Amino acid sequence: MNKIWENIFKFRRKASDEIDAILLKVPVFQDLNNRELKKIKRILHQREYRNNEIIFKEGDIGLGMYIILGGEVQIVCGPDKHVLTELCGGDFFGELSLLDDAPRSAAAVAKSSCVMLCFFKPELIDLISRDPQLGCKILFRLAWVIGERLKSTNEQLKEISCLRQQDPVSA
Repeated sequence: MNKIWENIFKFRRKASDEIDAILLKVPVFQDLNNRELKKIKRILHQREYRNNEIIFKEGDIGLGMYIILGGEVQIVCGPDKHVLTELCGGDFFGELSLLDDAPRSAAAVAKSSCVMLCFFKPELIDLISRDPQLGCKILFRLAWVIGERLKSTNEQLKEISCLRQQDPVSA
């Protein structure tokens, strides 16, 4: 093979390998085999966002989840744009919208230029109809992720409640 062409294919293979590595760190996809991962990669959409660009607003109807390949994102809520968390490469958010049609409970804003993979609900529904076994695998992992986040939120609320009970004046 000509060296020029070989380098192009190495670059594509390297980029694909990096995406595989990031996807396999996302709990929703971490149990997938190579064949299943290829199916998922075919339905993901890559998006780029500029610094301070709104990814979605609080109250928007959720379309899907986002996986950060590079850059930083802030999850904010309320009129004062209170920062709930900051996320970076390898992190994901918005997964609840794959399961329900409720409005977004917070906004997502690019804190820097970002590259993301998006996994949208229509593609998940299509995947479930085409490959029910893989679809169920994804749904069970989504349920697990949401359960873990709910447990974590409950623990944080308990801590806040305990602090308020210990010092009601500052609460």
